[in-house]
Amino acid sequence: MGSSREIAIGPVAVVSLLLSAMIQNIIDPSVDPTNYRRLVFTVTFFAGTFQAMFGLFRLGFLVDFLSHAAIVGFMGGAAIVIGLQQLKGLLGINHFTTRTDVVSVLDAVVKSLHHPWNPLNFVLGCSFLIFILITRFIGRRKRKLFWLPAMAPLFSVILSTLIVYLTKADKHGIKIVKHFKGGLNPSSVHQLQFGSPHVGEAAKIGLICAIIALTEAIAVGRSFVSLKGYQLDGNKEMVAMGFMNIVGSLTSCYAATGSFSRTAVNYTAGCETVVSNIVMAITVLVSLLFFTRLLYYTPIAILASIILSALPGLIDLNEAYNIWKVDKLDFLVCIGAFFGVLFCSVKIGLLVAVTISFVKIILNSVRPSTEEQGRLPATYIFRDITQFPMATKITGMLILRVDSGTLCFANANFIKERILRRVTDENGENTKDRVGVLVLDMSNVMSIDTSGILALEELQKKLTSQGIELAVANPRWSVINKFKSAKFIDKVGAGQVFLTVDDAVDAFLHLRMTGLASC
Repeated sequence: MGSSREIAIGPVAVVSLLLSAMIQNIIDPSVDPTNYRRLVFTVTFFAGTFQAMFGLFRLGFLVDFLSHAAIVGFMGGAAIVIGLQQLKGLLGINHFTTRTDVVSVLDAVVKSLHHPWNPLNFVLGCSFLIFILITRFIGRRKRKLFWLPAMAPLFSVILSTLIVYLTKADKHGIKIVKHFKGGLNPSSVHQLQFGSPHVGEAAKIGLICAIIALTEAIAVGRSFVSLKGYQLDGNKEMVAMGFMNIVGSLTSCYAATGSFSRTAVNYTAGCETVVSNIVMAITVLVSLLFFTRLLYYTPIAILASIILSALPGLIDLNEAYNIWKVDKLDFLVCIGAFFGVLFCSVKIGLLVAVTISFVKIILNSVRPSTEEQGRLPATYIFRDITQFPMATKITGMLILRVDSGTLCFANANFIKERILRRVTDENGENTKDRVGVLVLDMSNVMSIDTSGILALEELQKKLTSQGIELAVANPRWSVINKFKSAKFIDKVGAGQVFLTVDDAVDAFLHLRMTGLASC
């Protein structure tokens, strides 16, 4: 039901830890495991319901708050953290941290190395990691062998499992998957607790998990969408995630979302459509029914090496450098997401990136520039004199364009003061040809509020007191309607509003020539 072609769905660390930490505050799983499990299914149902509602109410625009720079930083930070977490499997470490920040992971690795560990896990994992990377290199060089890197992970699992089984390597320190219960999940419809005294807490936890899970899934989806160059429909993703978790809560599953590590493996394996999720689900189903015994001897180091092989391509240093060259504030967003994910968590990294992006938007809207316009030779076109040095000023006139899409309470006073300052500076420099007319080009202004109109009225009064006339040129239709409603045109005069800058200039030049002729 979703629009992402690469995303792989399943349980993820962030949502798992969030569920565990919050539900344990209500019910202790060691004291009452049955009600604990029922509450988990209830929370999952609420999470799915909220997610589906977000999509049905068309809140997919929220996905646009994750900019390209934020995605680049998120991918880099998540790739490093996930890679470090796989050291547990690659080194065969028994005790490891459940936290996802790089400091905790590295601290756990260093502490674990002080305890006995078997280097055979590292040798086996690195051997197959090198094999997978070599096949990927060959597949890129020779397009006809595209199937080689796609088959390498599966071949590695089969071959490593056979090696461990035949050599009894598990008795010599190799960590293996061992036995896990097979079969299908039983129905959990009767376990949902809508009449429980904890239903309010379950709904609250479900809402938090829904938002975090959606944020991570959409971030993961957009990360790989940007590599493939197609559009992600946030509304479809929300509806798909919602119905998935609703059905999951009815079939003994807890909240799932898009997994970065599984999606990375999915992407590098060459998947092109959502059929990969169907194939994955069927494979898991068949494996649970018939092949759980065959997976008993699968070494954990191989699973870690497969995930590690997918991560190097996700750290895009060249793109980060390009962002730095183009926009320093965008690079700050990228770095904020990177270090937030690296040293805190996925949700903190995304929160930092979105916060910096909002600050950037606010700064740009609160502090817009005003460009002085001049006429291009032998034309009726007016352009910024800084960008077009050949553009000439009109004697006795100052033509300014407001470089903002909105004139509102946030920037109205700033724009007014900047315009007055430009008029003062212009008259200070030209003692002979003083500015008699200010033409305000409002072609960029899409909307205006009462604060903006009030600022224009105050500007007109101050200019009049200095003997300067104000002319408004090229206002949008929505702006004109606001002017009429506020009676601004009556106050400044209908003859002071013009269709184009050229019309305003011609009108005042004609008025000046008429005045000279009468003299």
